[in-house]
Amino acid sequence: MDQTTSRSAAVRDGLGMGLAVGLSGLAFGAAAITAGLTVPQACVLSLLTFTGASQFALTGAVGAGGDLVAATAGALLLGGRNTLYGLRLAGLLRVRGPRRLLAAHGVIDETTAVSLAQPDPAAARAGFAATFASLYVTWNLTTLAGAFGTSFLGDPGVLGLDAVGPAAFLAILWPRLAASKELRLLAAVAAAIALCATPFLPAGVPVLLSAAAVLVVMAR
Repeated sequence: MDQTTSRSAAVRDGLGMGLAVGLSGLAFGAAAITAGLTVPQACVLSLLTFTGASQFALTGAVGAGGDLVAATAGALLLGGRNTLYGLRLAGLLRVRGPRRLLAAHGVIDETTAVSLAQPDPAAARAGFAATFASLYVTWNLTTLAGAFGTSFLGDPGVLGLDAVGPAAFLAILWPRLAASKELRLLAAVAAAIALCATPFLPAGVPVLLSAAAVLVVMAR
């Protein structure tokens, strides 16, 4: 496969990934409004955070009445994996100057997966750009649509939309859990820690404690 063909294939992969995953923004927009955020707050969170798992974790903790500091800390822990992705992609993307800030904003699960799946650096860069652009635009448009539509409901919880956030969060994680026995064990331990701590600690704090299971694996 020559470079032109590989770049074209990478762009197709990136656009497909971005459009497919970006539709999940509808669920986030609905979950954010159900948690008590306004439409502008939901949209700004998608524009500036742009990492689905962290966004769902933050709104879930806030919706449960958790402390904002604890909720933010939990979201940051989940988003910390993007730093590791950035270290892996730095040599591959070779972005220089001010563009590094923009590229860093686009380093997430999907852009990393598409980039690393390509046969050469040129295709990796094309795949990264296509995935980032399509996913960023789609995610933010669907966040607006989900939040705006849900805001017209008097009580979103009546329609069961309070379950949208947790369900979408599980959907994001499920492919990874299905592929790894170790991750399933890790998730089970983390869930057990959170469940045991929930009756005694404010909302959001049990999530932080469950991260201890992740730290044990990282240390190992």
